[in-house]
Amino acid sequence: MAAALIAASVMTFAGVAAQPATARTDAAAAHTTAATAGTTGTAPAATAAAGAGYWHTSGREILDSANQPVRIAGVNWFGFETSNDVVHGLWSRDYKSMMDQMKSLGYNTIRLPYSDDIFKPGTMPNSINFYQMNTDLQGLTSLQVMDKIVDYAGSIGLKVILDRHRPDAGGQSALWYTSTVPESTWINDLKAIATRYQGNPAVVGIDLHNEPHDPACWGCGDTTIDWRLAAERGGNAVLSVNPSLLIFVEGVQTFNGSSYWWGGNLQGAGQYPVQLSVANRVVYSAHDYATSVASQPWFTDPSFPSNMAGIWDKNWGYLFNQNIAPVWVGEFGTTLSATTDQVWLKTLVSYLRPTSTYGGDSYQWTFWSWNPDSGDTGGILKDDWNSVDTVKDGYLTSIKAPAFGGGGGGGGGDSSPPTAPTNVAATVTTSSSVALSWTASTDNVGVTGYDIYRGSTLAGTSAGTTFTDSGLTPSTAYTYTVKAYDAAGNLSAASAAVSATTQGGGSNAGCTAAYTVSNQWNNGFTAAVTITNSGTAATHSWKVTWTWPGGQQVSNAWNATEAHSGQSETFTAVSSDAVVAPGGTTSFGFQASYNGTNPAPTPVCTAS
Repeated sequence: MAAALIAASVMTFAGVAAQPATARTDAAAAHTTAATAGTTGTAPAATAAAGAGYWHTSGREILDSANQPVRIAGVNWFGFETSNDVVHGLWSRDYKSMMDQMKSLGYNTIRLPYSDDIFKPGTMPNSINFYQMNTDLQGLTSLQVMDKIVDYAGSIGLKVILDRHRPDAGGQSALWYTSTVPESTWINDLKAIATRYQGNPAVVGIDLHNEPHDPACWGCGDTTIDWRLAAERGGNAVLSVNPSLLIFVEGVQTFNGSSYWWGGNLQGAGQYPVQLSVANRVVYSAHDYATSVASQPWFTDPSFPSNMAGIWDKNWGYLFNQNIAPVWVGEFGTTLSATTDQVWLKTLVSYLRPTSTYGGDSYQWTFWSWNPDSGDTGGILKDDWNSVDTVKDGYLTSIKAPAFGGGGGGGGGDSSPPTAPTNVAATVTTSSSVALSWTASTDNVGVTGYDIYRGSTLAGTSAGTTFTDSGLTPSTAYTYTVKAYDAAGNLSAASAAVSATTQGGGSNAGCTAAYTVSNQWNNGFTAAVTITNSGTAATHSWKVTWTWPGGQQVSNAWNATEAHSGQSETFTAVSSDAVVAPGGTTSFGFQASYNGTNPAPTPVCTAS
């Protein structure tokens, strides 16, 4: 995490306050994504035997050496990236007891952040208590302590993902290099740590750099800031010495004018994929947070939390939905102090898909953090480094998965679904929305939330017994059903259907479009168009048109459907970008050629 405030005697994570209001997100939709992920059936749950040997990818799944799907379900245990040069909490507990506790709670993977400082000769850990604990760590260097953690993880069935979190303990960097830690050091240290764990499949991969952000770009072609190209160089360096490892590649902050959490924007990966020397090794990684880290406009959108699935789809979920590559949410977390954060976490967990239903055909994840000393999220452990925050841990129950190499963990044995919701009613309708209410379901353990379906399409989720579906078309009839789910991911039967018709529309939908050239070279350029909803209702769709004033010709576009006839251009919304809240924005981009000059067109935006 680029922005966690570390308590007590520890270094402070840099970047939280500086991070713009376009940065992190959270939880709750495991079963909900079934409607958008292209899944047509119920995948078998992962077995405890899965996870043997080294891993590889196949489409959106990660497979073990026996081609069984696996699910990463873990925690971040930070500290090697700070001035302590070792995981935190060893001043209070023995490292083995904490790792045993991780496994007992149902976590199967540890993301282990580090900085390049640990490769400096003689780097020693500090803040370790050796009195009747951690005795086998006494006198060891930081790297040797890491060896102990990796070896013990393997012995109890946990996996480790090494995370190059920072160039040095001083703080997070936007790029993979700094003035004092050049790219050559980054490459050499990646190769060194990959070599160090050759032949040890407890280490399944390396996260190349934590949270690239502006000025880092994706696909711009400038080798000094193009993170996608740097990831190829770093990934190939790792694979040159340890070709069995997975390469975890985070996103950036901004792509074609559209910004998101640091490291969470993977909008460009579909158009500009990371291509490595060894096939089936890339896992894309996103970070998502809630308001305890930073406020974001989507949290105050009237459609929250039903808007979140579309936001996640746009920034990283499409890679999973389209079977392009596995997606690992390497960091997500919250203090849970705000109601918004609680709803967000439920929604994200649901989006990540319950293990009991989908097994390894799910999003991978590691929660931030195990440590309680992350100031803006807290941890799974409480401040005493022993007690478990059972509320926070409980949110994650449905997406936990068995440990690898023999038993442990998991989300319990509950297989009883809740009762179906009753008395579903449409309470208020407008020209663009329908408000629903229902009577709560019951469950043998407890109802976690509800899925609301518009016809066969998942419209959103709710933690309570009300929901407002927005962005609808005026004078249109819709049919709704509601299903309840519990913490184990069990889904109830559908409620009885209720129908509602939106009111007739007025002139309450409108939009504007702003055109900017992103990059230009001889006879070619890329451009971005930002659409702003200037009306008083959410758009159902939009269209941007113009006539080229020069000889420009579009060759490809993203985040919109492009069509042209002569010099006339038309771009129409794709499903993930069609709904824009009043005052909200979305964007699309394209690549084109030109002859002579490249005058800008005058775009006209029409909303419906």
